[in-house]
Amino acid sequence: MIAGKIGYAVSCVLAATALLASGYAFNVQHQLGEVSSSHVAAGGPQVGDMNILLMGLESRTYWNGQPLPRTLTDIMHAGSATFGVGGNTTNTLILIHIYDNGKKAVGFSIPRDDAVTWYGTHGYGGTEGKVDEAYGNAMSWQLQQLQNSGQAAKMSRNQLYFQANEAGRAAAVETVEHLTGVHIDHFAELNLWGFYELAKIFGPVEVCLKKPAVDPSFSGANIPAGYHALSAAQALAFVRQRENLTNGDLDRTHRQQAVLDYMIYKVKHQNLIADLVEGNTLLNDLKTFMITSGGWNIVEFAGEMQNLTGNNLKFQTLPIVTTQNNVMLNGRKQDINIIDPARIKQVVHDTFYPAPAPKKAASPKAGKSAAHIPPASTVTTDVYNGGTVNGLATRVADALVAAGYIRGTVGNATSQAEPVRSSTQVFYGAGASANAAKIAGYFGVTAVASKALPAGHVEVLLGPATTAVPAGLASAASTTAGGSSQGTSVSPSATASATSSADNGQAGAPVTVKPNAPFGIPCVD
Repeated sequence: MIAGKIGYAVSCVLAATALLASGYAFNVQHQLGEVSSSHVAAGGPQVGDMNILLMGLESRTYWNGQPLPRTLTDIMHAGSATFGVGGNTTNTLILIHIYDNGKKAVGFSIPRDDAVTWYGTHGYGGTEGKVDEAYGNAMSWQLQQLQNSGQAAKMSRNQLYFQANEAGRAAAVETVEHLTGVHIDHFAELNLWGFYELAKIFGPVEVCLKKPAVDPSFSGANIPAGYHALSAAQALAFVRQRENLTNGDLDRTHRQQAVLDYMIYKVKHQNLIADLVEGNTLLNDLKTFMITSGGWNIVEFAGEMQNLTGNNLKFQTLPIVTTQNNVMLNGRKQDINIIDPARIKQVVHDTFYPAPAPKKAASPKAGKSAAHIPPASTVTTDVYNGGTVNGLATRVADALVAAGYIRGTVGNATSQAEPVRSSTQVFYGAGASANAAKIAGYFGVTAVASKALPAGHVEVLLGPATTAVPAGLASAASTTAGGSSQGTSVSPSATASATSSADNGQAGAPVTVKPNAPFGIPCVD
């Protein structure tokens, strides 16, 4: 349906819009309070590390539920009135982590078809469904409750729909928090009309296509390969297209990410803020169609974001296990993505909060040679999981094997007599001290001798503080294997593209911007 193809457009400019609002706010701080805000997700940090959720609604309505005029939907190639006014699904969800004092950021697009458990204080809580439907279902439920209780009759249309949208926002935020395992500090929300208007302000929007974008029947896209400056309507078609793309919606997320890169480039390189200040254009638009979380001090946020560039903003799409078509879900047949929630939590956590680099061994003093480390093939490694990440012992064992060690026993630490501490512990038997020290270094701990272990054995007891294969071990495994990952070992690097049984690779590699790339953008399909 055409309605299902629209929502991906609406939040592509949210991150850059927040930056624009920030810079603008320095000049009009007394008007900042006029920008629409929500009471959801209030109280997050204003500076330093934070997680921001960007949400884009499919709806072809204004915030008060009134349909957009037909003349506008025709310009936006949004389909005829026979398709209705669209739902309130969050067809765009991008979770961004800001770190390093605002100089770097990394983001994950959440595919709209991911099958998850919905959360939120509404009648659908605990139900299985697509992640993009949590917002709309909670909103509809809240509207029904207000009408049934008689409260709706006492409210203006604006008040009624504000409360309904608040329920939707709360449900979407809580659902994403449970899916990813991280807390959301702030969010920004845009609708279809908002994207179109902001694209006109930013226009033309520069894009780079590896191959032609041809989809005249649905999105209206008809863009040759190469670099192009797109009008607002063309930009909308660019981010809406999913037909004729190899991986459909999953490929479309890369286009959203590329547009965000361009918006950030334009803010920094074309003095857009100064142009907007002269006419108050941006502030007036923001008051109309942009919603931000309560308690978000945009002025303080801007102070840390001025050094962010596309080169330091890396995007990925959350991994999926497989796709299934025509699955009966909530009473109707749907196409869904099957995901591994534990895997997703691990990937997001390791990317947002990477483990510190392993401690380097002290250089040998002058006149003394470094201790000889016997070949890894002479040591058997036993790995036990005493943490909370399912399957981590297997992944660590796989990485050790890929690095040349012999696989020993792999299992849960509950069967071991040694108590599990927060940090990982490494023990060794006779003759394995040097390799044990090397392995312990990957985890930033010190190996301890154990008379209970057979000669030539090293035991790794994973503690709760270890949530992924250490980057150094994954790198060592890759090097030993000739540059390719082995088994299901995982690198926590934000630019990694690890593939395991919990990731079929369909989401694609991370989208990054090469140094000195024209317009600060990557080329995408």
